[in-house]
Amino acid sequence: MPSASCDTLLDDIEDIVSQEDSKPQDRHFARKQVVPKVRRRNTQKYLQDENSPPSDSTIPGIQKIWIRTWGCSHNNSDGEYMAGQLAAYGYKITENASDADLWLLNSCTVKNPAEDHFRNSIKKAQEENKKIVLAGCVPQAQPRQDYLKGLSIIGVQQIDRVVEVVEETIKGHSVRLLGQKKDNGKRLGGARLDLPKIRKNPLIEIISINTGCLNACTYCKTKHARGNLASYPIDELVDRAKQSFQEGVCEIWLTSEDTGAYGRDIGTSLPALLWKLVEVIPEGAMLRLGMTNPPYILEHLEEMAKILNHPRVYAFLHIPVQSASDTVLMDMKREYCVADFKRVVDFLKDKVPGITIATDIICGFPGETDQDFQETVKLVEEYKFPSLFINQFYPRPGTPAAKMEQVPAQVKKQRTKDLSRVFHSYNPYDHKIGERQQVLVTEESFDSKFYVAHNRFYEQVLVPKNPTFMGKMVEVDIYESGKHFMKGQPVSDAKVYTPSISKPLAKGEVSGLTEVLILSDRLKSELERCIFADAYSFASLPMKGISYFFF
Repeated sequence: MPSASCDTLLDDIEDIVSQEDSKPQDRHFARKQVVPKVRRRNTQKYLQDENSPPSDSTIPGIQKIWIRTWGCSHNNSDGEYMAGQLAAYGYKITENASDADLWLLNSCTVKNPAEDHFRNSIKKAQEENKKIVLAGCVPQAQPRQDYLKGLSIIGVQQIDRVVEVVEETIKGHSVRLLGQKKDNGKRLGGARLDLPKIRKNPLIEIISINTGCLNACTYCKTKHARGNLASYPIDELVDRAKQSFQEGVCEIWLTSEDTGAYGRDIGTSLPALLWKLVEVIPEGAMLRLGMTNPPYILEHLEEMAKILNHPRVYAFLHIPVQSASDTVLMDMKREYCVADFKRVVDFLKDKVPGITIATDIICGFPGETDQDFQETVKLVEEYKFPSLFINQFYPRPGTPAAKMEQVPAQVKKQRTKDLSRVFHSYNPYDHKIGERQQVLVTEESFDSKFYVAHNRFYEQVLVPKNPTFMGKMVEVDIYESGKHFMKGQPVSDAKVYTPSISKPLAKGEVSGLTEVLILSDRLKSELERCIFADAYSFASLPMKGISYFFF
């Protein structure tokens, strides 16, 4: 079957789909049953494989799609939503890149290496003649870069239209959807939270509570992509959490570019959201709070301490300091000083005993002197953060920091090594050997030798690979520790506790399809066979592409 082609770049999908044409989301529930009219033929000349349409077919909904995501948990959630919608429409999500017809590349713009990986993947896809759709912060922030020319782009707030973009890309069109979601002129948090989704880990739900932030950090490129703060309403977030627990999730991650700023645009606050969420967390399930910058958590310290002491909330908080030099922080426009950061950390350590504080540090920011750097080293030596993300500064195009006088590359590298050496000079978990802990098991270790669990403080505990442990609370005795983990031996007479939630979805299963009635595999196969045999005119179907989204 010949493939469609189009050399013209379209600014938006509306250039080829008029407003009168039905959209996939309109088609999904337009009919409860589809019975195509089939014209019989006596010839079998096209029936080479009854069940497999040709790989170069331009019929939407039958292709294999490989999805690659870089970056933060917010980006990972977006990738899960896009995978879910495509699978619900009929596309096959594959983990084999070479076997895929289309690559969906979901990018991160925080650092140069992440964008380099993204660019190299585009080049490889082109070399292998794959169809390409780009997503994430890189094309959203700079869609006119030369290496993005002629390629389809789905914006960070347009992920609910990924099916349309993929459909048109498969036909040979190049389309770009980069607009913002608005309601009566007010910017929204993004696409709906109840969209179909394929969780990378069926036990963990990532919920983006807001997009964007209120800061204007001079080094940050993400701001160009995610924009100003836009929060989801509390009731929508609570509903999403409830749905997740009903689908067998036992751990929820709240994420955004700055969770501490949540609600300031809609007249509410992060503590108000958290108190509503803890009401719906089943016993045995846990909630993890994402990154918050110091300025917006300062005014909520008392309430945050109470919430972080809740038995179903991890006593864990990620608070990036970036530098312990007030001069550098001012150049970064971080809107706090080192004393503010220390006040937050000291207060939480006092009110939430054992709390894990994770932080980030940038080495070699423009203008950073040796004295500035030594102040940062002293901060790490003082607090001995168990989780520390050390980043060499990379100037990102279009940011104010990229125009500042740069620290020599060799100096940046050396400072990064020096700080890493300090970080590895202490072992944060040695004193915990011999403790008995309750841990929640949620995944498998990278080397496949252990299951990975987390204790009350979101510290990583490796446990034996007993299938009955997965998704359960297990009591263990800590017998060994490393730099980033502990090892626990299950207590012999302890009960394995099952959270009071439903059975988890299977890996790769689409969530959020409760309203969709799936036709039998036999009927789907028959429709595909008919299309491949050219037994009827595809254009005559009452709903375009309906063969591949089954009601």
